[in-house]
Amino acid sequence: MADKITFALYFGNRGFFPGEVIADARKELIKAVEDAGCGYIIMDESATRYGAVETREEGKKYANFLRENAGKYQGVILSMPNFSDENGAQAALAEAGVPILVQAYRDMPGKLDFAHRRDSMCGKFAMCNVLRQCGIKYTIMPPFTVDPCEPKFQEHLKAFAGICRIVAGMKRMTIGAIGARTTAFKTVRVDEIGLQRHGINVETFDLSDVFRLMKEVKGDRIADKKSQILKITEFKFEDAKLDSICRFGVVVDDLINDYSLDTVAIRCWNELELVYGVAPCLILGELNERGIPAACEVDIANAVIMRAIALAGPSAPMLLDINNNFAMDDNKSILFHCGPVPISLMEGKGETIEHLMFAKSFGPGSGVGVNQSIIKKNIPVTFGSAKTEDGKIWTFIGEGNLTNDGIEQGFFGSGVVMETPGMQEIAEYIGREGYRHHLSLTAGKTAWAVREALSNYLGYEVHSFF
Repeated sequence: MADKITFALYFGNRGFFPGEVIADARKELIKAVEDAGCGYIIMDESATRYGAVETREEGKKYANFLRENAGKYQGVILSMPNFSDENGAQAALAEAGVPILVQAYRDMPGKLDFAHRRDSMCGKFAMCNVLRQCGIKYTIMPPFTVDPCEPKFQEHLKAFAGICRIVAGMKRMTIGAIGARTTAFKTVRVDEIGLQRHGINVETFDLSDVFRLMKEVKGDRIADKKSQILKITEFKFEDAKLDSICRFGVVVDDLINDYSLDTVAIRCWNELELVYGVAPCLILGELNERGIPAACEVDIANAVIMRAIALAGPSAPMLLDINNNFAMDDNKSILFHCGPVPISLMEGKGETIEHLMFAKSFGPGSGVGVNQSIIKKNIPVTFGSAKTEDGKIWTFIGEGNLTNDGIEQGFFGSGVVMETPGMQEIAEYIGREGYRHHLSLTAGKTAWAVREALSNYLGYEVHSFF
């Protein structure tokens, strides 16, 4: 999830504006990108006048430069040290196929005479106009003009890197649906063809085959998985329960490797509980921590959003229920799930318990594997959810904060209070628009980048709550 992003650096020019500013721009942009922890590729300065693009012929040279470096960059930064020529940019970037950040330099007092003024603001309007006419997708951020050496531009680069990670990671992706949708949960039904038309392939695996494979898992692999699990939980049940949980985890790992799965959505009840007496929550949390978004209850649509918000950060994701109101505070709600929380979002190790609902329904010992934990508090989060409808992917994205409000003793599983202004508006939207009761969350406030990537570059229908 945290792979280093590399940008292709592009510099515009228009001849009757000062061209000497381009040499400084090349140095300043390279430094800004390196300071942001990103990589870059840049066309040789001798390839064109000033190493910039003004004419269509120069644009074609830059297009060839991109073709020669295909696969080595995930985004383009279109830097405008002066007004810059939009026709050259069209020729250069028509087939870039990646997000494009348009950056324009400021004009400053004392340098507004003809020999020094840039007119980059005016040029940026023209540039965006022509890019839009040509169907070339691009990103702009406030303030409209900003120099690479400004701290604000570091914020731009961080957000743009998230956009590039999402687009690169989700143009083509594969979700593993492990087990069929639980009959009682029609809420998680999904349109696979609609997903496929957005580049998302779904591979399905029957639990009967998973159970067969679990029996074939060798002892050394069980031991390895056990060591991973014991890093995230205190386990005090009999070894046979942990053995079954680890066998399941190994099989899921193999499916991920064999089918190149980017995310998984798992049928978490009730066959695992009835056949093996375990719940897969520990495995879900461990996968999430490893950067493989794992949704329970075969929520394929939220597996998509879990991947998006994790790529934007990057931070480990989790899937929780919007479970309870919080007393009389309409801006707060209690989020809960049995125990699929990644340890980086927990306050230390969890404690393995049995699922109280399964114990009530199927008898004691029928659902061992819930990782009851304390979720981190007083942190900002980005949240979202998704559905498919009319062949489209619909999402909503928002931001909030996990508070330090206590939840009373006896509230089993992993719960936390989230506060966000307009919680009632969000709840009404979810209910009216037919979203599920699940919410995908990750640490940090990256909703803007998620919205930009999903709506502008990937064609999702996105509603914002931030």
